[in-house]
Amino acid sequence: MKNYLLPFAAAFMASSVCAADVADTIYHGGDIITVNDAAPAAEALAVKDGKILAIGTKDEVLKTKGNATKLVDLGGKTLIPGFVDAHSHFWGVGIQASSANLLPPPDGPVSSIPQMQQVMRDFIAVSPVVKQHGVAIGFNYDDSQLAEHRSPTAAELDAISTTIPIMVIHQSGHLSVLNSAGLAKAGITAASPDPDGGVIRRKAGSREPDGVLEENAHFIATMKILPDFTKEQSFGQLEAAQAVYAANGITTAQDGRTDPKALALLVEAAKAGRFKLDVVSYADLEMNRMNSLLRGPLMSPGYTDRFRIGGVKLTFDGSPQGKTAWFTKPYFKVPEGQPETYLGYPSMKDDKALELISVAYQNHWQVLIHANGDAAIEQLIKSVRGAAAELPGKDRRTTLIHGQYLREDQVASLKELEIFPALYPMHTFYWGDWHRQSVAGPERAENISPTGWMLANDMKFSIHSDAPVTFPNSMRILDSAVNRTTRSGYVIGPNHRITPLIALKAMTLWSAWQHFEEKTKGSLEAGKLADLVILDRNPLKVDPATIKDIKVVETIKEGRTVFSQ
Repeated sequence: MKNYLLPFAAAFMASSVCAADVADTIYHGGDIITVNDAAPAAEALAVKDGKILAIGTKDEVLKTKGNATKLVDLGGKTLIPGFVDAHSHFWGVGIQASSANLLPPPDGPVSSIPQMQQVMRDFIAVSPVVKQHGVAIGFNYDDSQLAEHRSPTAAELDAISTTIPIMVIHQSGHLSVLNSAGLAKAGITAASPDPDGGVIRRKAGSREPDGVLEENAHFIATMKILPDFTKEQSFGQLEAAQAVYAANGITTAQDGRTDPKALALLVEAAKAGRFKLDVVSYADLEMNRMNSLLRGPLMSPGYTDRFRIGGVKLTFDGSPQGKTAWFTKPYFKVPEGQPETYLGYPSMKDDKALELISVAYQNHWQVLIHANGDAAIEQLIKSVRGAAAELPGKDRRTTLIHGQYLREDQVASLKELEIFPALYPMHTFYWGDWHRQSVAGPERAENISPTGWMLANDMKFSIHSDAPVTFPNSMRILDSAVNRTTRSGYVIGPNHRITPLIALKAMTLWSAWQHFEEKTKGSLEAGKLADLVILDRNPLKVDPATIKDIKVVETIKEGRTVFSQ
């Protein structure tokens, strides 16, 4: 007797086998930049279960189409990999959302101290944070762009309020100014000594604080001044930060130098399912040295609830635009009250730097090290060399963060010691003129963020925003590395300009490599996560001067839209 079930069984088996190859979504109809040198362009891309199923010609990829497959016609737009944030402060962007915007143009309204005072008055009048917590925070004033070319004083903040503690934070994130009530809340008086690696600025001819706090003095005061936000307020700030990153095409965000309180919050937010993007934390090693979280399962190359601890962070000096970075040659124009030999200063002594890097190596933690001035970079090189000699290891991907004043003779040491450079060409636009005219002078300033030297030495590197120091504007990051044009239109260090494709690599594949994530992110290849960005134009084809005007149309995290215009 004929078995009529056999054809149906065979058909069922065939459909089961093919189901694994049926795409959820297929993108076509626009440029696709893969950032994969083996196949740099494609006509179509298929996504299945949050991963890239196929990429290639349209005919090849359409073979994965099923009855339920969604076809997305890009309409001439451009598809690229999601941006991997090489360095920023994710939690700080959240805090920024609850603070007054003191940025100068083009990102904010403050070009003078009177304007700053008015913005803070307006903020205090309407802010629910001020009403609930009785503290007012302003973010990102920039003395280089203020008409007065200096920080405000406690007295000038007292003109806003003498009863509400006020803290205004410098755009570098390495200085702040407190009013008298803020100084009192922070416990800072004429008798307070300068902490190691920090300065309490004083009124001329006295020990009385003038309100300005540098480096560790600022960081210590910040912990005392910041409001004790409720859990829901904090979660709201994190979601506000995610929205900013997603709107800029960033699918993996970094929280650099996470303090213990913020680290606990990030862990709690992840457990509560609040993250749509991947968030990787690099915990402040000094603050978290004994934190059990660093020795737990979250210190991992894999994400749990879209969160992981990638390693630890150290800070060796301060900010060149704030004139606290540590140089081997004096500043071009030294800060008021400093001798002509002023070099800035380190955040810690050599023996402590060596000890902390050794702690990271002993625990097999990746370590990111903030160093801006060439003296701080020399300390980094010396410390890494010493720790590596004592504790040999492979593929640690120790990372130099910023490296603004990396000298050409230091590049060979980075390559020898396998120190990965995460550079900061955003300075070329925001502070390029200030670097030339005030920080280091026209000769030294030409080589800030020396990406050209990296390419000449066949070295990968990444580029970043350091948000909230600057907005995590992906197209501005790309523009600054390609064009290196200052606010005044001057091209600073033309030999360090890079092509748009190299800049894209530094924001995607090479940044993923920095994070040990190059096997799953950073390029459009079958099997990698479907972290995608749709741009309104192709950055490889437009006039380079217009790159900054390209818009992010849609951001897709593992096949799911997390931002759409």
